[in-house]
Amino acid sequence: MTQEEFQAFREKYAKQIEEIRLAAHQLHQSVNQVYGDDLPYGFHLDMVAESVNSYGYLVCAREEDVVPLYFGSFFHDSIEDTRQTYHDVLKRARKWMTEDQALMATEIVYALTNDKGRTRAERAGEKYYEGIRQTPYAPFVKLCDRLANVTYSCSVDNGRQGNRMREVYKEEMPHFLPSLSSNSEDPRLQIPFDVVIALAEVLIDEVDRDAIRKQWLED
Repeated sequence: MTQEEFQAFREKYAKQIEEIRLAAHQLHQSVNQVYGDDLPYGFHLDMVAESVNSYGYLVCAREEDVVPLYFGSFFHDSIEDTRQTYHDVLKRARKWMTEDQALMATEIVYALTNDKGRTRAERAGEKYYEGIRQTPYAPFVKLCDRLANVTYSCSVDNGRQGNRMREVYKEEMPHFLPSLSSNSEDPRLQIPFDVVIALAEVLIDEVDRDAIRKQWLED
């Protein structure tokens, strides 16, 4: 899909996308969830959706997938953080989409829901990433989620916690990107190189674009 086509579809479905956005904001607000120290959690959700705005055309296969893609980006933490079940999310998705679209949207959310575990590694283990790799648009939304978290954590005014998470994300990078990649020809399962570069530029002080591109193509 071209960037112009994606933009046109985004404008066509702007009303539904905005309603989805507000519903996700309200859901996280209802459980008093914040982002960072005191930001509303909707701040993070909007950051994820902004990456979809910028890069969604690289993975979106058809017009019918635009709204599910945005739903997945806004509701990606709803099962994990707001006590929603799979069927709760599916019921919400049906308000704006056909049954097939609602199922696609809910599967994105489900795939991005961490497993139970005592540690970060246990909560995002191989089974978790396998589910992401097999779910259309889940690798892309997960990458947008990571880009949002890294961007915030590396912001100049984010203090000690941000510095700590920056190091965590740097350590995870060699495992994180291969874990998302299925090497599929299906664009819905791909992680766009442009987003990888955007993530690297935030996370790494000096990025050797040619080296990253060479490694990416070899993999």
